[in-house]
Amino acid sequence: MNLKRTFGAILTVLGIVGLIYTGVQIIQHAGETTTLIVVGLIAIIFFFTGISLVRNTKDEA
Repeated sequence: MNLKRTFGAILTVLGIVGLIYTGVQIIQHAGETTTLIVVGLIAIIFFFTGISLVRNTKDEA
């Protein structure tokens, strides 16, 4: 089991969840602007870091 790929998948899922949360809060006008910006930025960082880890990690048997 490749630990980097697993961690990348977890980061990607957390990023997706954060982006969905941010989108829902923006549509409902339910959150503070600063909080939503911070959560959205962290979610974007998690998402792209996770994707990068999954893509750049070689499969080793």
